[in-house]
Amino acid sequence: MIIVLKLTERSIQEMAQLWVCFASNAVVIFQWFFWGYSLAFSPTSNNGFIGNLTHFGLINVFGNPSPGTPLIPELVYSFFQMEFACVTAAILMGGIAERGRVLPVVVLIFLWTTIVYCPLAYWVWGTNGWAMKWGVLDFAGKSFSNSDQQPETHGGGPVEIGSGVSGLAFSWVLGRRSEKELLNFRPHNVSIVGLGSEHLNQSSWELYLDSILASLLWFGWIGFNGGSAFGANLRAVIAIWNTMIAAAFGGAIWCLLDFRIERRWTMVGFCSGTIAGLVAATPSSGFVYPWASVIIGALAGALCNFATKVKFLIRVDDALDLFAEHAVGGIVGLILTAFFASPTVISLDDVSLTTPGGWVNHNWKQLYIQFAYVCATCGYSFVVTAILAKAVDCIPGLHLRNTPEAEKRGMDEIEIGEFASDYIEIRRDFTDGAAPFDSTDGKGAFLYPHVAAGDRHGHKEVSFAHPEENQHRQPPDQPEPPHHIESVSEKTDNTVASSSPP
Repeated sequence: MIIVLKLTERSIQEMAQLWVCFASNAVVIFQWFFWGYSLAFSPTSNNGFIGNLTHFGLINVFGNPSPGTPLIPELVYSFFQMEFACVTAAILMGGIAERGRVLPVVVLIFLWTTIVYCPLAYWVWGTNGWAMKWGVLDFAGKSFSNSDQQPETHGGGPVEIGSGVSGLAFSWVLGRRSEKELLNFRPHNVSIVGLGSEHLNQSSWELYLDSILASLLWFGWIGFNGGSAFGANLRAVIAIWNTMIAAAFGGAIWCLLDFRIERRWTMVGFCSGTIAGLVAATPSSGFVYPWASVIIGALAGALCNFATKVKFLIRVDDALDLFAEHAVGGIVGLILTAFFASPTVISLDDVSLTTPGGWVNHNWKQLYIQFAYVCATCGYSFVVTAILAKAVDCIPGLHLRNTPEAEKRGMDEIEIGEFASDYIEIRRDFTDGAAPFDSTDGKGAFLYPHVAAGDRHGHKEVSFAHPEENQHRQPPDQPEPPHHIESVSEKTDNTVASSSPP
């Protein structure tokens, strides 16, 4: 008897999730070159909300001192900041998990980067941004105000809160998956989670990827935060130390909180907590002493863990916990920076010499500055993203949500036509359930011929073979194969049916 085991629901969605992350990266690269950098960083804009088109198409972006620091040229700086935009878009792509169409989301991500991300970056990074002038402290991707030598920064706001809250709004507009798709809700490959998938907890699936394979992601975050010091200086080193400490404590606390319920030391839980700690370190790592990162990482691991329950309370299907991991983690980092920021740490780059610290230095007003900035970023991200997603969804041909049947069969088959993992079969021969089937007689007979090396989605490729060399010609006594090529779902259903006892 042939036994065919279908992979979990997560496995038939993975390639589509990978695709949208790669596609979002390409879209943001073009957007950033086209006008994104100018909208986020143009120095000649006179308003506090968004930049102008001074650097449209990277015009005049060459060797001049950058807005972030006089130590590197603006062309290098613009490239570094493009990676921030790319990673933010990739995080947001987790909102479509298992139910979204890929073409409309490509259109949405261009609009979102222009209308949501660029203003958020300009607020806290642009020379005349209102958050920049107000004194918000937000480290990764820091900017430098030439007017008063006071560094103001971005990272936790545009990147973490922007992606996390926007992801929640996007998921809300898309709606919940069917209850059947929410059953048996486990990661389909925990080893890949350990290698480096994003913020996966017990109720999220395999991977939505900006992070490629939590070890590689952790390693990349060192460059993310350490590079934001824009030089080989002590501030960069302390930012890296803070990143490592926060990640370690975040992972340990999350794992302990899961253990109290499951009595198991879960790899997924540890990776999820690690991401929570890294997210919280993003806005704080260049401002605080390492001892403060112990508190920041531990609180991020605990609060992000508890925040994964919010989606059940508000009935929003945030499949990849973008809000719990990124938004809550970014909020924790920003708020705790108001308590622990130290001017001694900030001045270690020998450039940022006049920035006040937080409560440890009796700068009491920093807390309400940080809190107001968090509220503004959260409110703008959620409202504008929801409006954009609804607007795109109303355009004919750009409906964001796929059909119930497509969700059942999986986005990989419907949207991509390729699979990260094919079906697992327990069998003796390759031909036992591996190729297209003729199910018209109810026997699920193997269609002859089959060319293993040239089989592309059920279509054999024999056009390059000479007729005399083709040993798999159709015998005259066998009927022609049906014109209908069965889908992978149909193949599996037919095989299972044929193997069942009468």
